[in-house]
Amino acid sequence: MRTADISRETRETQISLTLNLDGSGKTRLSTGIGFFDHMLDAFSRFALIDLELTCQGDLEVDAHHTVEDCGIVLGQAIRAALGDRAGIRRTSSAWLPMDEALAFCALDISGRPYLVFQAEFGSPMVGAYDTQLTEEFFRAVAVHAGLTLHLKAEAGRNDHHITEALYKAFGLALRDAAAFDPRVKGVLSTKGALD
Repeated sequence: MRTADISRETRETQISLTLNLDGSGKTRLSTGIGFFDHMLDAFSRFALIDLELTCQGDLEVDAHHTVEDCGIVLGQAIRAALGDRAGIRRTSSAWLPMDEALAFCALDISGRPYLVFQAEFGSPMVGAYDTQLTEEFFRAVAVHAGLTLHLKAEAGRNDHHITEALYKAFGLALRDAAAFDPRVKGVLSTKGALD
């Protein structure tokens, strides 16, 4: 079982997260930001990751600390659940259409964190979710999971659709990259090691 339980407490957020990489997409989410819960649910369902996450954040300030810190903890959990990464495919990419929106994700579970994020939003907010925080969330996940992550919104006018397509594309790519391939012996690396 590739699972992880992570807790993180600061003066800004208190987070508890349980993750199962080999799940079926079941979620129990409570961040205080309805749209963010919806995005985490979309990611988990497409990644086939079971995810339980609760966050008490300083939403009276804004949503930044909640969204970024949840990304930190999710990244830590993904890294922990992957273990030594032996036998996994390691890299993948996925296109995800959602009505007029089209998102692309390419990732490498390389141990070398890097984010390239290309998406433009027409509105500052979707519900109580600041669209700028999409990039902050994925940067936090990439850094703490050790992912080389490229995300691009190729098309779209509706910010809900654009954002959801990005989260789902990430879920699809992670699901494939984290999958075991019986032909892979040890870690898939010309160096014989990741990081």
